[in-house]
Amino acid sequence: MFWGFSESLDLYEEYTKTNQDETSEMNILLFGSGDPRHIIHTLAKSYRHNTKINFYVVDGCIEITARYILLICLALESEDISLKAKTHLFMDIYGNSLLRPSSYNYLASKANFLIDVITDSDYLTEKAPVFDIEALKYRERDGLEETFKFWTPKEGHVFNIKGYWETRLRQMLGSRYDYREGAFDWDLQMRLKDREAKQICCQEYRHWRETGVAFVFPEYDQSMANKSFVAGLARQGKTYKHRGYVGDISVGPFCAFGLSTSDTKMTNSFHGINDFRATDVTERNLIELFYKIHKRSEYNHSGDYERKLGAAFFKIPPHLSEAGVNLVDLEKFDKPLISTPNIKIRFLSQEEILHIHENGKFANMFDMVFVGNHYFQFLRPQFIDVCREKCLLMFETQARSILKKEEVSEFLQKIRNFAKDNKLREVTKFNLNVYYSVVKYKYCKEDASE
Repeated sequence: MFWGFSESLDLYEEYTKTNQDETSEMNILLFGSGDPRHIIHTLAKSYRHNTKINFYVVDGCIEITARYILLICLALESEDISLKAKTHLFMDIYGNSLLRPSSYNYLASKANFLIDVITDSDYLTEKAPVFDIEALKYRERDGLEETFKFWTPKEGHVFNIKGYWETRLRQMLGSRYDYREGAFDWDLQMRLKDREAKQICCQEYRHWRETGVAFVFPEYDQSMANKSFVAGLARQGKTYKHRGYVGDISVGPFCAFGLSTSDTKMTNSFHGINDFRATDVTERNLIELFYKIHKRSEYNHSGDYERKLGAAFFKIPPHLSEAGVNLVDLEKFDKPLISTPNIKIRFLSQEEILHIHENGKFANMFDMVFVGNHYFQFLRPQFIDVCREKCLLMFETQARSILKKEEVSEFLQKIRNFAKDNKLREVTKFNLNVYYSVVKYKYCKEDASE
């Protein structure tokens, strides 16, 4: 929950690798992807082609949908925010349990903007036409509104994420809690690094496991609760009940943008010590993606933002309490989002998780489907009916996790069995020595009819 365990992909490019036929329009289903990483990556490279892409997003938690909308808005924010500031703002909200005051101000201000977006169709058309929420039930739209209201800095909107995080950590580790640094190192060295996540450095991973703050720079200090991590909101008078923090506390938000880059020098290491952290690679990749969204042109990396902190063990000061932070008046972030003429993002009702294949509503509709690893369990045999001829299906595995090797292999076998039962063609060329974060199949009706 809150982020995926696979790298961000240009889904248009993935599709064209397996389908040479030109298409003027594509429908892509994101089934429990967890975050908008694939949308942002695809959007950044959409200037290279004229294909219209319709994303259909379905998730089981309305607060995840709210966060989805927030992160896309941030990626499409006007050029009033510098490239570096936008990148660090995104990283803060995307991956840190505690925010810098400036990031908190953005979150609170954008919440007011988003309340207007989802309650006023004319305002949505004017300011954020990339979104389509018509398929959401009225109670789900009410849920979005309540979530955005919770993000605002009002009394009674309490989100003690420090306490929630520590409680979850104690429950997870049990008697190992007092020796947790050793447990963290074991999970990183013996599980994640062994599964193509070598870019994650010890210090950043250990700090994230301890505090929930993943992306750290020496000049910044996080102090304000990141309310976009809330789940299970229910209004109770003037206050709210919620489930606290129920997201991932074992892998982290490093997989989406932080494990690889076209700038190969950033993945250099010496005796297992990286020159750059996954944090630095994430910064590098997001700067490129946001530049392409802004300028609709290729990005030439200058290296101005690079800092070799992979081997550094700089002292991270204790996080300030919220009481020690003076918030300035909220700046308004209400300008229209950057235009995306070839991209539309449609949010589907939570009910579609179990019923998307029913009633023929989405029959023969999607050219591509991405299934998050937590949502594979919801697939039914009839799910394949939503796929068009030559549809590319991408299944996220559990390779980037701290599960045992046998559990990872068992989950992959379930995916392969589903593919076999539905006569899907393998696109991924399997190698027993490779941990695949995503495996790919192709749906061909002639195979299914045999």
